[in-house]
Amino acid sequence: MNWKQIWVAAVAVAAMASLSPAVIAQTQATPAPTTRFDPLETFAPIAMPEAVNRYRSGDGSPGPDYWQNRADYDIAARLDPVSKVLTGTVTITYTNNSPSQLTSLWLQLDQNTYRPNARNMAVMSHWRRADQVTQGITIESVQVERAGRSAPGPYLVSDTRMRVPLDRPLEAHGGKLKLKIAYHYTMPGAFGGHTAWVDTKNGPIFDVAQWYPRMEVFDDIRGWDTLPFIVQEFYLEYGDFDYAVTVPAGMLVLGNGELMNPQEVLTSEQRARLAEARNSETTVMIRTPEEVARDTAAPPPSGEKTWRYHMSSTRDVDFSASKAFIWDAARIDLPGGKTALAESVYPVESAGPAAWGRSTEYTKDAIQRFSLHWYPYPYPTAVSIAGGASGIEYPGLVFDGIADKGKGLFWITAHEFGHTWFPMTVGSNERRDAWMDEGFNTFIDTYESDEFEDGVYGPKRDSEYAPGGGNPVDEILPLLADPHAPPIMTRADLISERYRHPVTYFKTALGLRLLREEILGPERFDAAFRKYIADWAFKHPKPSDFFRAMDSEAGEDLAWWWRGWFLENWQMDLAVTGVAYVDDDPAKGAKITVETLDKLIAPTTLEVRYADGSSRRVPVAVETWELGAVQTLPVAGGPRILSVTIDPDHKLPDRDRGNNTFTAGS
Repeated sequence: MNWKQIWVAAVAVAAMASLSPAVIAQTQATPAPTTRFDPLETFAPIAMPEAVNRYRSGDGSPGPDYWQNRADYDIAARLDPVSKVLTGTVTITYTNNSPSQLTSLWLQLDQNTYRPNARNMAVMSHWRRADQVTQGITIESVQVERAGRSAPGPYLVSDTRMRVPLDRPLEAHGGKLKLKIAYHYTMPGAFGGHTAWVDTKNGPIFDVAQWYPRMEVFDDIRGWDTLPFIVQEFYLEYGDFDYAVTVPAGMLVLGNGELMNPQEVLTSEQRARLAEARNSETTVMIRTPEEVARDTAAPPPSGEKTWRYHMSSTRDVDFSASKAFIWDAARIDLPGGKTALAESVYPVESAGPAAWGRSTEYTKDAIQRFSLHWYPYPYPTAVSIAGGASGIEYPGLVFDGIADKGKGLFWITAHEFGHTWFPMTVGSNERRDAWMDEGFNTFIDTYESDEFEDGVYGPKRDSEYAPGGGNPVDEILPLLADPHAPPIMTRADLISERYRHPVTYFKTALGLRLLREEILGPERFDAAFRKYIADWAFKHPKPSDFFRAMDSEAGEDLAWWWRGWFLENWQMDLAVTGVAYVDDDPAKGAKITVETLDKLIAPTTLEVRYADGSSRRVPVAVETWELGAVQTLPVAGGPRILSVTIDPDHKLPDRDRGNNTFTAGS
């Protein structure tokens, strides 16, 4: 017998000594259930994946020597809507703030994911027909410029990555150079997913994303983080962007950031309506359905227009182009008296008050609430686009479905714009830790569904991806019981589609709601979560930074929760197994036997109901289980007890609620 077993036995003997002989006999006659719980396992300290050092502090904040590299972009592109070819040049000003010299640079070429021999076809081939491919991106030239001198640069393309070796290392602590790359590619069709074109009644819509070579991240954890684009999304550096898109004169181009030349590309009436929208609480039409019909019927205007946009402190830019767009907008009110502009563009097929006619209203509400609750929205515009690339997010811009309407449109709008916080502002690594992207965002958008118009579209827990249709703590039970379900902390691309939503979205979000509402309470959780967001805004946190930040600022060692819910896929089974009066007299009090029969634990409550109709609630702290799976809790004297229930409000994911209540005489 080890010291823990001796201690538990001693506590049990002491408790038994205070009970009447009849009660002792009754307790001894009840066989003890088998438990899988071991406090030495559950409460053991966690060795975090990333170490504390001068770059990352013990309190989860960036360390005194934290650094990250920077990539500023100047892009010029032309889209040919007939051939579906995009041709462009990108000039990247890359700054090496790291303490290491860099002998080469790595970039992402995401359009190569559509090649027939792309590595992602190993897992995507069942989704894509043989004819749904392109030749990917063609690199026409690479130039490397230093100190005003430019020379051709060699390069090597490897699937969705490109390596550019340097003739001499790029200096540490602020070394800077420019890469100028000329390229072109053919836009994939509606199958494109993240980027696509699709036909509508009044012309095609081009949703253009991953449309230029983008810098990979060089960080303090792995150096160059060059995972190929398989299924999961992106990890990108921050910088300022200037981009210009040239299209036929009859097309609108809506992109993220600020339109810099409205006088060149918009009519005077459109400019006046935009000015009105910037001061309007309600939606203002910028281009009406009638104007779309008029322009479609008229001969197309000749020539081209170039739309110029600027966006600061972002990791990406994207746009959509079409002559079919209806366009509306309204003002977003932000903390501190600041404002932004919510904009929606959509074809006539999407119009109407039950559908995209409310898109700007949904966008405005979600961004206002997220800004108030968590962190102010950082961009001048928020653009929602109906097109072929559905349910895809970028900084301050989202692509959603043409057919979306009602609750579905509200949910996807709130969710996709929530990504502006995770991972567009808090720049975690989606390719490795998708739960810090999709799960955190699902967490905040569940509250948006609870609050919008008093919950008319709520509750939303992403539980449509889990079995059942009611309480989310019940809907998670099959996942927790599934021996093949991966833990949340599994690398993102290793989580199969079967488990992607249940684990990455639903389980992560539910784990954070339980942490907020049942473990820490909103006051402690919110303060810690807001500090984490502010500390890591426009930076690159890792899982360890999040865990340490919440522990430190909330004032709680949460190793037992991180292990049970995030690092493992443990189950919970709490039980009440006995009630005994002190000296066989209810007036002297009672001792209630509670047990944890499985590994997952959480603080909860006992509800004691008495024969006179009264009741009492007793808190059950998580420390209850530090000394073993079976514990006795004292209750003050009172009337005869009728029943005792653990977790009476059904807040916890308890796999067997049949043993949660002990009834007198049972």
